[in-house]
Amino acid sequence: EDPHVRPVRERPARLRVAARLGDLREPDRGVDRQGLPGQGLDGQPVARGEEQAPQVLHTHGPTVFVREMKSREQSSRTPSEVSDRFNSDTGKDSASNKRRREDGGRPVSGDKQQGIEGQSPPAIKDLERSESTPTRSNVGRRADITMSCVPVLNDGDEVCANCGRQGSDTVKLKNCTACLLVKYCGVDCQRAHRKQHKKTCKQRAAELEDKRLYSQGHERSEGDFCPICTLPIPLPTGEHSTLNACCMKFICRGCYVAAGIRGMFDCPYCRTRYPDNDADELAMINARVSKKDPVAINLLGGQCFYGRLGLQKDSRKAVEVWTEAAELGSVEALYNLGLAHERGEGVKQDKAKGFEFFKRAAMQGHVQSRYNLGCLEGQKGNHDRALRHFLISAKMGHKNSLDTIKKMFMDGLATKEQYTQVLKGHQEAVEEMKSHDRDEAKRLRDEQGL
Repeated sequence: EDPHVRPVRERPARLRVAARLGDLREPDRGVDRQGLPGQGLDGQPVARGEEQAPQVLHTHGPTVFVREMKSREQSSRTPSEVSDRFNSDTGKDSASNKRRREDGGRPVSGDKQQGIEGQSPPAIKDLERSESTPTRSNVGRRADITMSCVPVLNDGDEVCANCGRQGSDTVKLKNCTACLLVKYCGVDCQRAHRKQHKKTCKQRAAELEDKRLYSQGHERSEGDFCPICTLPIPLPTGEHSTLNACCMKFICRGCYVAAGIRGMFDCPYCRTRYPDNDADELAMINARVSKKDPVAINLLGGQCFYGRLGLQKDSRKAVEVWTEAAELGSVEALYNLGLAHERGEGVKQDKAKGFEFFKRAAMQGHVQSRYNLGCLEGQKGNHDRALRHFLISAKMGHKNSLDTIKKMFMDGLATKEQYTQVLKGHQEAVEEMKSHDRDEAKRLRDEQGL
């Protein structure tokens, strides 16, 4: 026997509990309970270098008691259990964390405070994982987290602007769709509050409309890109591309020349033979119109407006056809309707309505419509608004817009910084439209005097 270790006698129940919790010192006697060298607290052999470090039981409350119990449970787990728990905490080799990595780091699922597509926000998910996994750092504060969950009142703004009713599960409040500033519990309250809210509503609605107008449509629409070389077609597109009736695709001049050099004299895109006469071309257009192709319907409206392909000139019918194409999503049809209402061609002249059509087209990336908006604003004397439109269209590669900004700069209506920035943006847009085939097509056209 080691003379330095006192023999173990039967101890009171409270000391036996303390020993089970990992206490290494008897509070009343100060006896060292580390055990014999090379042995653990239970008398079992311990490998060299794995002896338990001296620990002291803190007896300052039940919270610490729970912490020490959890720590003791963790120390008694098998290595595989500890490894599994470690992997679930750190995100290694666990199914849930693997799904998180595959899903781009977003939580896989959640039951409370659902985010987009029914998923919990990452911060909430981390908190749930932290609470469900007892560790030395969070078991002791779990009770504090639970006890600090107090009800939070609804936002003070969630009330009806007219009667002041609080929004709840039974009272559903709806935003004013025009301004999004206030909410109402019903149509009656909205009507009753209309007179008081009308001025503010119109002002805010105009601000939101301007924000959408100037923030959208900075990229050209899909129809302005050649489907073969995928490059944006130089402006104006009608001078640098051809619309084929067989597939309703705008093919740039460069791709036409490249196809001809390779001996291809059919449509470079769909390989269909070109029509021999106007009747065949009109039949191709009507075939696409019957399938509700918005590009084909817009093209048919143009043939009606100018009286081509054997059709009688009818501007009124052209407006009707363009209206159908616009409803199906044709941006070019919106532009044509804007011109028709602005000039009173085929319809009663209505400049305000024409302006709205130009706005809708410009917000979808139609460059000429954006330029027209700038011109119309300039005619009204709204030079700041006109300049904003010209800045957008010039950066999209529109030459007339750049020339107009240059003139405004010389007249003191635009700053040097604005002109410098737009000049750089215009040059970048023009460079993006260039290609070897297009340069070759331009050279051939110049030689032929076309």
